Amino acid sequence: MHPALRKILPPLALVALTWFVFGPATHFPSINYDDPGYVFDNPNVAQGLNRQSFAWAFTHVLGGNWHPLTTLSHMLDVQLFGLDAGRHHLTNVLLHMIAAVFLFVALQKLTNATWSSAFVAAVFAVHPLRAESVVWIAERKDVLSGVCFMLTLIAYGRYARRRSIVNYVTMSILFALGLLAKPMLVTVPLVLLLLDHWPLQRTGWWKLIAEKMPLFVLSAGSCVATLLAQKQALGTTGTYPISWRIENAIVSYVIYLRQIFWPTDLALFYPHPEDHLSILQVVLAAGLLLAITAVAFVSRKRFPYALTGWLWYLIMLAPVLGVIQVGLQGHADRYTYLPQIGLTIAVTWLIVDLTRACRLQRELLAGLAVVLLASLTFAARTQVGYWRDDETLWSHTLDVTIENDVAHTNLSEILIRENRPNDAVPQAQEAIRIRGDSAQAYNNLGVALLRIGQITRAAACFKRSHELRPEGVNAASTLSWIYATSPDPALRNGAMAVEIAQRALRETGGTNLLLRQRLAAAYAEKRQFNDAIRVATEALTQADAQHDATMTRELQLNIRNYEQHLPLRDPGLTDAP
Repeated sequence: MHPALRKILPPLALVALTWFVFGPATHFPSINYDDPGYVFDNPNVAQGLNRQSFAWAFTHVLGGNWHPLTTLSHMLDVQLFGLDAGRHHLTNVLLHMIAAVFLFVALQKLTNATWSSAFVAAVFAVHPLRAESVVWIAERKDVLSGVCFMLTLIAYGRYARRRSIVNYVTMSILFALGLLAKPMLVTVPLVLLLLDHWPLQRTGWWKLIAEKMPLFVLSAGSCVATLLAQKQALGTTGTYPISWRIENAIVSYVIYLRQIFWPTDLALFYPHPEDHLSILQVVLAAGLLLAITAVAFVSRKRFPYALTGWLWYLIMLAPVLGVIQVGLQGHADRYTYLPQIGLTIAVTWLIVDLTRACRLQRELLAGLAVVLLASLTFAARTQVGYWRDDETLWSHTLDVTIENDVAHTNLSEILIRENRPNDAVPQAQEAIRIRGDSAQAYNNLGVALLRIGQITRAAACFKRSHELRPEGVNAASTLSWIYATSPDPALRNGAMAVEIAQRALRETGGTNLLLRQRLAAAYAEKRQFNDAIRVATEALTQADAQHDATMTRELQLNIRNYEQHLPLRDPGLTDAP
């Protein structure tokens, strides 16, 4: 093959494969899980990129994470494309495509093995586990940090060949940008040490460690920033006993191994096993991990890439194994985005070595590569198809997981949005059966029951949701309205309506227009008509300023009632016969 073609063919193939798998996502909508909070319902992001939003990205937490570079990328998308979800998907796909090409470049420069490097990059590009990272808009942090990681590898290879301050600073800046995109890259200095072992074959370990101290300092700073950002999330979801979290971490390593080699039954959300793991499962998983590690260490001289690749996998997964638990998931496909590369490197180079004596090695490996990549490509395209809309995604998640309250809750929300409350009720009820302290599931059940006219039952659900999560605005808003305006005297409670509406209004900064209307109605039910007129008038001024004609008309009618010392009554809040 002509050298020029040999150089350009792998990147072109990577681009084509990536587009074939993930191109359909550019026509998908956003999903109801994290996408609204990260982008579409976030006023700070949805205003686009300007001086104020730029500063906000560095001084605020988004989705429980501090990743300002990722936040800025979302803002830039809004600036360029508005809130067109397809274009936001396109950015993710392009970033993943660039990451795959840069991975090939990095490995080829580090190892001088063109086709092995191309195969590793292709597996990275089209593995079904990539669907979550690429197709989920909220996971922009994966693909963006991936690009920075690959550039860091390229820059480190250049530094290792020619050690200079300029090369070191360039590599450090790229690494810092990666940390600003996703703090999971804190283990990169250790990965660079592994590359010193193979393929760079650098010696003098204490010197190599000292050389990377500035990078370790950057990692430490990112860890501190992440822990501070996730302080609230840790307090609310990190309640699993440490023994459960360690057991789940050990078993998750093996689960990821299975998914890498047999990527079936992939889902958006895997419930935490909590106390369902047996001692035997944990012991067998730990034994397998120790055995592989021992083999890789013992054979490090003959197969040096095996130790580098295996430890790459173990080390890069460590920060997201849930020992410090954030979220309710047991594990997640997105966490394999970069760790899987190490494992693929180890297996690929091992197969090449073990078949070296075969006379038809080139033809054998080429055929095997084509079969494997074709299988992964079509499996990945199928997996991408499950993301075409919310209902399909959550229904598939329920098909391949068990006892998944998060999936039932989100599916009930989608069915409510599609005006199918009768279908939403059993989904929300199942979520509550699985996890009885789910405020969101109770809220969804309340909304569905409200839609079908079961007001008394709905009020009980909203009350329970409010008890579980007093800061929750949706349940508080509806509950205060029922307590203030229901025609059924048994459901009305003016004092509670005022208390709930006041607290919800404080939680939202005192400017929520709907909650102001709720509070005015609550004051009227409590016969505090002067307060009702005052709050409703303030809300009317706000509605006029926002050009909200519907709310303006409603508030004008409300104020007339209050001036006549008449509380509001919502005829829709009566139980259907």
